Amino acid sequence: MMKEIRAGMATTIAATLAMTTAGASFAGSEARAAAPAHRYLIERTFPAGALDGVDAAAKQKVNTNNETLDVTWEKSYANADKTKTYCVYTAPTEKAVRDAARLNVCRWTW
Repeated sequence: MMKEIRAGMATTIAATLAMTTAGASFAGSEARAAAPAHRYLIERTFPAGALDGVDAAAKQKVNTNNETLDVTWEKSYANADKTKTYCVYTAPTEKAVRDAARLNVCRWTW
């Protein structure tokens, strides 16, 4: 009975090792290694009415610009009068988030 348990454990360990190794080699086959991602919370203050004209096309342009720097917008929160936002981004560095803001012509404080 002990031999059967040991054989079963050995099979389980071997299968786990094989899946781990296969996963590592699959991940390594990516064309470009992904930089480690960090999350950033950005607070911005806008003049009254500045966010009123932001439509889907403007958001898409910002997202397209962000992609060039590996910056991803996750979500945003705004106060009731839309003069302050809190946005969550995933990016490799703080500099990438700041560069994306410059690329998108964000001149507001943060």
